[in-house]
Amino acid sequence: MAAASTDSPSLEWLTLDDDEELLWSSRPHRSSLVPALVVGIPLSFVLVGIPILVGAYLTYQNTHYVVTDAGLYKKTGILSRDVQKIGFDKVQNTSYSQSAIGGYFGYGNVDISTAGGSGVEMRFRSVPDPADVQQRINKRVKSKEPASDDKSEVLEEVLDELRAIRAELEAR
Repeated sequence: MAAASTDSPSLEWLTLDDDEELLWSSRPHRSSLVPALVVGIPLSFVLVGIPILVGAYLTYQNTHYVVTDAGLYKKTGILSRDVQKIGFDKVQNTSYSQSAIGGYFGYGNVDISTAGGSGVEMRFRSVPDPADVQQRINKRVKSKEPASDDKSEVLEEVLDELRAIRAELEAR
């Protein structure tokens, strides 16, 4: 997977491990601001829409999503910064959804559920091409899963050692 970015958000907040590689980063799709504009511009004449427009823009500017070869990162926050990370070893399920507007403009949500979690633990909201983002995540999750052959080989080695210890004890 080559590094890809549909938008070039600033990533000064992101602290990666030395061997961690950035695979994808983005912020919400620009078209996700359309509903706020449709509601906010007419309401601006009575000054109610201005906070709607400012809030939508600041949320867009201060939300970043990152996929690395080690995990998923989500940064949110307007006045403060909240960074959430989920390692691929914890990801249990992913799904994506698109509204009618999101389907038309090419954005949607990607939901990530973790093992032991209750429901969706992380949501990438209004990301460009959510099916591609979900596919990237699923590929990384599958590449992090241990092969079942490895487990059976380890179990076989442990069993052989236990048999050797038993034989040694019985010989005494």
